[in-house]
Amino acid sequence: MHLLASKCNNRRTKFPHIPLLGVALLLLLCLASSTSSCTQQEKISLLKFLDRLSRSSGLTTSWRNETNCYMWEGITCNEDGLLTEISLASMGLEGSISPSLGNLTSLLSLNLSCNSLSGKLPAELLLARRIVVLDVSFNNLDGYLHKLPSIHDQAMQVINISSNLFTGQFPSTRLENMKKLVALNMTNNRFTGKIPSTICVNKPFLMMLDLGFNQFNGSIPVKISNCTALRVLKAGHNKISGTLPDELYSATSLEHLSFPNNRLQGELSPQHIVKLSNLVILDLADNGLRGKIPDSIGQLRRLEELRLEYNNMFGKLPSTLSKCSNLTTIILGSNNFYGQLKHFNFSALSNLKVLDFMSNKFSGTVPESLYFCNNLIALRLFSNNFQGQLSPKIGNLKSLKFLSLSNNSFTNITNALQVLKGLGNLTTLLLGTNFRGEAMPEDETINGF
Repeated sequence: MHLLASKCNNRRTKFPHIPLLGVALLLLLCLASSTSSCTQQEKISLLKFLDRLSRSSGLTTSWRNETNCYMWEGITCNEDGLLTEISLASMGLEGSISPSLGNLTSLLSLNLSCNSLSGKLPAELLLARRIVVLDVSFNNLDGYLHKLPSIHDQAMQVINISSNLFTGQFPSTRLENMKKLVALNMTNNRFTGKIPSTICVNKPFLMMLDLGFNQFNGSIPVKISNCTALRVLKAGHNKISGTLPDELYSATSLEHLSFPNNRLQGELSPQHIVKLSNLVILDLADNGLRGKIPDSIGQLRRLEELRLEYNNMFGKLPSTLSKCSNLTTIILGSNNFYGQLKHFNFSALSNLKVLDFMSNKFSGTVPESLYFCNNLIALRLFSNNFQGQLSPKIGNLKSLKFLSLSNNSFTNITNALQVLKGLGNLTTLLLGTNFRGEAMPEDETINGF
């Protein structure tokens, strides 16, 4: 938790650019409107919230005076003089969240992220009819959410409860009535049970769903295909099993599909994978997938990241993958891929930065076309069956910082050191278990490292 929470140290809330004249006009409207003075009820609700904080980091000074509470720090009113936003991210707040915030009938956005708030998430906030954005991420909130009652016609569009300590099952009945939901982020908690089957029922606007780093189990619900607008689906680091359902491939708007470190099995369907033509990131690492990488993967022309490491996949690297010219990352380590790579056109992947083939059964020499990938930063060929000498053309990889060639059958260590010493950005070089029976060269050979 504390590792992920450290991200808040560099986190800044981004607002759309508003010209200074617009800011001044909005401020004048808040001051001049006949309704611009906050009501006694609003003031009482805010002060009750303040009273529940054990550490308020200066809010007391701003909030305890007799000024209009619309002028308090973190409080925003709209042009009609209504309290619509509370933004107190990264304020060092400690204590619990008061249910009194649910009494703010005009509140549209509440951001309490990146603090040290604890205790329960008040039901009044999740039940509010008008709140559109709720962000309490990166706190220490806990408890169950599934016991909350359900109401109809909620306005909620964005819910971010990530990086807390919530437990139990997520309330599926509540999801049914969030018909306007656009983004739901519940990553890095302790949710259990199956992914709610209702998660995509009546969700025509849902674009982002992040369930990662929890304890979800069971299979991927087939109704996921109902999320026709879904662009990001992340559920890594859970206990999800079964196969990728055929219905999943009907979510053709998907750009980011990520299920690493689960218990998935089965194969990548050649006829279905092509339906996800908008995919930019495909991450199915650390599962139990088997079978080959289908030739049809070459039709995913927008693909930038392909991660299939730590599975049981096999076969040759499909030559069609070189048609995915936007690829920056290919990680296939710890599988059973085999064959020579001389027929694969790496030169078509000019954007490639990371290539990891460790612990497979690739053989032959390192293909010459690989040396045209001038943007490569990391290359790992550890523990394969590569052989022969390194080509002087490896010197073209001027951006290379990490190179691992260990546990292969490379020869001529003198040549290898001579051609590698020209890589000025190289910081890590692993050559162990190669050059069997050869003697180390004289010192002047490695001058330049």
